[in-house]
Amino acid sequence: MSDHIPMRVAVVGATGHQGGATARLLASRGHPVRTLSRRPQADRPALPGVLVIDGDLGRQEDVHRLFDGATHAVVAMPLVYEAEKVMRYAQHLAKAARESRLRRIVYNANTRMPSGTTRLAAFETRRLAETVLREGLADGGAELVVLRPPVYLDNLFSPWNGPALVDDGVLAYPLPADSPVAWLSLRDLAGAVAAALTAEGVGGRSFDIGGERSLTGAELAEAFGRGLGRTVEYRPLGPEVFERTLARILGPASAHGVAGVYHFMAGRTEPLLMADDGGEWTKALDTAPAPVEEWVARQPWRTWSERPVQTAEPA
Repeated sequence: MSDHIPMRVAVVGATGHQGGATARLLASRGHPVRTLSRRPQADRPALPGVLVIDGDLGRQEDVHRLFDGATHAVVAMPLVYEAEKVMRYAQHLAKAARESRLRRIVYNANTRMPSGTTRLAAFETRRLAETVLREGLADGGAELVVLRPPVYLDNLFSPWNGPALVDDGVLAYPLPADSPVAWLSLRDLAGAVAAALTAEGVGGRSFDIGGERSLTGAELAEAFGRGLGRTVEYRPLGPEVFERTLARILGPASAHGVAGVYHFMAGRTEPLLMADDGGEWTKALDTAPAPVEEWVARQPWRTWSERPVQTAEPA
């Protein structure tokens, strides 16, 4: 199915950053898109061309309303890390998908997945959701494609990274400096999801998606330096510091869940977990992410500057 033949896509999580990028891209390509939201209307982000249905993943009837009439679905779990709740969400999604006769679901796992089980909800709730979806769709006709992204570049265009980057040339992030990471933009995530909805021969497969290539901390700083036109230094940040900062925004429970990924990486159990896959996913989905420098150059970094712009004195 090409972009010229509209899909009717239900996007779970479109009021979040990851799902929102996907919903906007699909809507901009002429595909009817709908999503489900518990948020009050005034608290929802702008989603041009997207139908927002009031509802909750925890209610089966709401998920049925979301999937009714859809041909495809995209799923990104909310920042919930309680296993029982995540399992219930996934069960509702699988049941609604079977009964609505969806053709394909693309599940964005939110993160890469360690080879073995861990005690971290950040990984295990996402692994659980994938398992429930696979089992629930096994005899239901809908194909499942799983995308496992690494870390998002858009995390760095933020009030806790932007000012230090723009004013001081410091890029601080809670990943070891020597860890190779295939940093991915939300824009390229959306492109990967859109490609996975229609690509031939990928049903049932999982892909470790990521950026153009893996970068260590120093290499990431160099790429940012080229994009910003200034020298940038990478400084690894302690995961516990990151978690405390995140807790002020997301609350302690969600922050602890998200930070689990960074605590795991700090332990160096699987140092290549966030690295690129050698180009396998780009060949399978026939798409390619942009270089980091290109993403950096597109962002309005002056938004975060804490220093006034200097202007010349009139002659």
